[in-house]
Amino acid sequence: MCFARRARCIGCKLLFLALLSIVANILLYFPNGETRFASEHHLGKYVECLHGIVGGGILVLIPAAVFIGLHNDDCCGCFGRGSCGKRCSMLSSVLAAFIGMLGSGYCIIISALGLSHGPYCLTHAGRNWVYPFNSGGYLFEYNKWSVCQEPYNIVQWNITLFSILLVVGGIEFILCVIQIINGCLGGFCGLCCSHQEVSRLLL
Repeated sequence: MCFARRARCIGCKLLFLALLSIVANILLYFPNGETRFASEHHLGKYVECLHGIVGGGILVLIPAAVFIGLHNDDCCGCFGRGSCGKRCSMLSSVLAAFIGMLGSGYCIIISALGLSHGPYCLTHAGRNWVYPFNSGGYLFEYNKWSVCQEPYNIVQWNITLFSILLVVGGIEFILCVIQIINGCLGGFCGLCCSHQEVSRLLL
């Protein structure tokens, strides 16, 4: 299989994941579809970090566009002499993959912190906007979720979306690592190593 074709496949997956990350982050700004909490600045600090829009979104869209733009025509064999420009393109895709790793890594870290810290909400006690949970242990203490009065079901909302962003960021990170390996192999070994070409080199 061509290294460039594999890169384009990775790019298409990253494109989908980046768009999913952007949508999930936008939804965090509007609990239950309501806009008043954002306008009143009653959102958690990790919601406003733009980790899904910038980190798992824009910074992953860049390598996705680079990978998809790689051409897989006229491939050369392992240690072949042609298609040097394409080899350079494969090596340059490694740099783009590093950018994707930074973005997805940022998305992973902020999502994990958001899950651990818990939501910012209006509580029954004192009618104040606070962070009622001290650690990630609340994730499995369902009986304590009702302490948040507003926004309605904010605990479930945050857990769902932060978890999606955490998983999406993790998959993006893995795909970028795969492309770093793929880009290095494509650059140093040639864009396309078919069985016939390898056999010809061995004979």
